[in-house]
Amino acid sequence: MSEKVLVVGGGAREHAIAEAVQRSGGAVYATLKNRNPGILRLAKEHKLVDETAVSDIVAAAKGWNVDLAVLGMDAAVAAGVADCLAAAGIPTASPTRAAGEIEWSKAFMRRLLDERKVPGRLQYRIFDNDRGLARYVESLGEVAVKPIGLTGGKGVKVTGDHLADAAEATAYASEILRTGFGGESRVLVEEKVEGEEFSLQCFCDGNVAVPMPAVQDHKRAWEGDKGPNTGGMGSYSDANGLLPFMTRADYEDAAVIAQKILEALAAEGRPYVGTMYVQFMLTSDGPRVIEVNARFGDPEAMNVLSTLKTNYLDVLHAMVDGTLGQRRVAFAPEATVCKYVVPEGYGVKSAANEPLEVDEKAIAEAGARAYYAAVNERDGRLTTTTSRTVGIVACAPTLAEANERADRALAGVRGPRLFARRDIGSASLLAERVRHMEKIRG
Repeated sequence: MSEKVLVVGGGAREHAIAEAVQRSGGAVYATLKNRNPGILRLAKEHKLVDETAVSDIVAAAKGWNVDLAVLGMDAAVAAGVADCLAAAGIPTASPTRAAGEIEWSKAFMRRLLDERKVPGRLQYRIFDNDRGLARYVESLGEVAVKPIGLTGGKGVKVTGDHLADAAEATAYASEILRTGFGGESRVLVEEKVEGEEFSLQCFCDGNVAVPMPAVQDHKRAWEGDKGPNTGGMGSYSDANGLLPFMTRADYEDAAVIAQKILEALAAEGRPYVGTMYVQFMLTSDGPRVIEVNARFGDPEAMNVLSTLKTNYLDVLHAMVDGTLGQRRVAFAPEATVCKYVVPEGYGVKSAANEPLEVDEKAIAEAGARAYYAAVNERDGRLTTTTSRTVGIVACAPTLAEANERADRALAGVRGPRLFARRDIGSASLLAERVRHMEKIRG
C-alpha cells in the first residue's frame, strides 16, 4: 500500500512537490485554499483550507491517517504547522516555527549569521524608529531596505534600482516603520552588493545540508529585467548543476555557507529539517547571503524537482530520520527553463477572474510540462487570480534546447489578459549575465 503524504499549499511549487511524491510511489493528500487542478488531479483526498489554519490541517491529516507531511508555503512554516503535525505523531519534512524563523524574521537571520560568524554575511542595522536612519543609509552609500517579516518576496527595494538615492531609501525605510509592512514596525537596512543573484536549495536533516543544482530566478516583470518586482517570472538551471556565470569553486563556497547556516541553527537549539533555500549574490568576493527561505523557492522548485533522480519519498524520510548523510541524492544531467504565464498587470495590479485555457497535450508535445499556480477550477473551467497562473517547465541536454521547448510550449496557455517573459533562458540574456559577472570580477 502506498505511503500517504500530506502536501500543504496550492501553488505551482506544491504541484511540483505533489508530482514528485506520486512519481516516487506515494499517495498525495492535499490541503490548499484554491482549487489547483494539477494538485486536485494528483490527490487521493483534499481539503480546501488556508495554509495557516493549523487545527484544520492537523485534523485533516489525522483523519486521512497520513504517514508523512511536507509544507510548501512559508506562511505554513511561520504558523507552526510542522510543530503541530509532529505533536500529533505525523513526521514532517519541513522546519519547525523556531527553525523557520530564519525566513520569517530577517532580523533573526542577520543576527544569527553575524553571531555565528557564518561566511558571506553583510553589513546591516535594524531600526525600530527613525533615529540615526538617514545617517546610516548615507554611510553605506547604496543599500537594500527590507521589511523584517514575510512579504511574499515583494518588499525589498534597492538604491540604484527601485530607489533613486539615499533620500528615497530613507523615505522607504520610514514608510515601513510607519505602516508595519511585513507585520512588524521594524526595518532592516543592509549594504548593497553587486553581482549576479542565484539560489542554492538544500535538503537538510538537522545536521547535513545536501545541495541541489544552482538556479537563477528573475524577479522583474518585464523582459530585459525591467518593470516591477514580482514573486518570480521564471528561472533556469544548467545540466552541470552550475550556472553560466559561475565556477565550481563558487558553487562549493555557497554549499559550505548553507552547511554553516544549518550548523548555526543547530547550535541555537533549532535543528532545521526540510528544504532550505539560500539566495546568494555572487560578487567579486564570492557568494554573499541575501536571504534564507525555509522551503523550496517558487519557481525554483520546478527546476530541481523536474530533474531529481533519487526517489523523493526516500529523501523526505532521510530528512526526517536524520540519515541524509548516508545516502546519495542524484539529479539528471539536464538543463531546465521555467517561464511563468501571469495575469496582465502582475507586480502592480493583476487582472483577476479571467478565463484560462491550458492545453496540456500541446505543452507535452512541445517537450515541456505545466505546473498550475494560483488558479481556480470550477465545473471544469479555469480562471486566473491575482497571482501567477501556470509555470511552463522544459528539460533538455542543453539550455538552448530547454529554452526552445519552453518557448514553444507557451502557446499551450491561452487567455485574454496573460503574458510571459520569453527572454528567460535565452542565449542573449545568458550572455549578458556572463558579461556582467566578468565585469564584476574585474
